[in-house]
Amino acid sequence: MSDGPGQISSTRAYSGRVISLDVDEVRFPDGSTGSLEMIRHPGASAIVPLLTPEADDPEVLLIRQYRYAADGYLFEVPAGRLDAGESPLECAKRELREETGYSAARVEPLFTMFTTPGFTDEKIHLFLATGLVAGESAREADEFMELVPTKLSRALSMIERGEIQDAKTALALLYAAAFRLN
Repeated sequence: MSDGPGQISSTRAYSGRVISLDVDEVRFPDGSTGSLEMIRHPGASAIVPLLTPEADDPEVLLIRQYRYAADGYLFEVPAGRLDAGESPLECAKRELREETGYSAARVEPLFTMFTTPGFTDEKIHLFLATGLVAGESAREADEFMELVPTKLSRALSMIERGEIQDAKTALALLYAAAFRLN
């Protein structure tokens, strides 16, 4: 056993459809130990779909989706949980198709983020999609959403005004605007 920081032991307290809860005994950087409750998540992908990438002010395809945890609707980019054995890229393409009906000729990675590393190991892999071709969506029974094509400048203003409250969406849009579309 290593004396450095890390997991000493783990006990599964709950296994669910989306998450699991473990109670981990960990060694901290100063050598002390303690118990932490950790939400385990298989990871997810999110994708920024650009309808008009060549425009000076590109149009992004947002989703207005009902979220029980938020007690209402949120503006989001298409996203979803990785299936077993699925790559983040495959997941991003699948979620784009399932939630919006669109497929993309080009998908490029933006970056990978931790959602809330204080209590979960969930990572979301962010992508940018261009060359969109319309098709049919295949939403899950618990997905209630509408498509909201939005100029990027308006989406950025929505972030600034607090109208886009979903962290992955705000970060993905800000990242795309600052580092891919400038």
